[in-house]
Amino acid sequence: MEIFTITRYQMSELLSGIAYTGSKSPLVILQQAWAKTHAAEKTSGKMLGAFVETSLPPIFEKLIKMTARSTGFSLNEIIALGNQIEYSHYSITSVQNWVKRDFKDLISVPDHGKKYSIDQAALIFMIDDLKATLDFDSIRKLLTIVFDQGEAGNTRRPVSPLQIYTAYTSIFEQLDKNNDQVLDLSGHESGKRNQDHILEHLIKQKADEYAAGLNEISEKEREAISNLVFITMLSVQTSYFQSMAKRIFNATLFLQHMTP
Repeated sequence: MEIFTITRYQMSELLSGIAYTGSKSPLVILQQAWAKTHAAEKTSGKMLGAFVETSLPPIFEKLIKMTARSTGFSLNEIIALGNQIEYSHYSITSVQNWVKRDFKDLISVPDHGKKYSIDQAALIFMIDDLKATLDFDSIRKLLTIVFDQGEAGNTRRPVSPLQIYTAYTSIFEQLDKNNDQVLDLSGHESGKRNQDHILEHLIKQKADEYAAGLNEISEKEREAISNLVFITMLSVQTSYFQSMAKRIFNATLFLQHMTP
């Protein structure tokens, strides 16, 4: 059976579709995500057979059957959603530690009874991406700079976690047009060494362009947002290579001493 996973940008679309009236429904978003990776079956008219061979996760079944927009998710639902993001793995123990201890002040208590808001879910997904490159203390400092609500009673944020999650995941998808999980670059000169600055400049340019388009924020806030988008994009790229290394390592252990 094929496992139905989605990209980070598709997850950002899904979160928006769940939260906002007027957005595409979860069903439409999931249909489009599945069809994108099954273009040949769509062209040949064999989509039914291909989908029957796809394992539809219970959390996706639940979203498809939703009759109204949702205000949030339980922690278990957030973890179930996170585990459908390609090259991601969430455990209940780790995420419970995040909300109860490691990132308690950032994530805060559930906004809706026992349910966490869509922004809180996006923040958890962002933390998971950032841990590919930063330690927890560094992640706390970075996210606090952007999402600090200021003095008591002041709930203003320059941007929401869902906005940032959508920003860096959409830019990553734009720069990975062939969906091979490696950012597409041009401008390398054959025979020249030390051209890693090309990637750095490209990502920073895209992050700056996003931040420049935000209204009613200060230059200091704009720079902090650009830097967060820049770092999270690099972290997403890193998470792919980490996942690939773990797969090869696990295969090596499993096959060791196996009789041909």
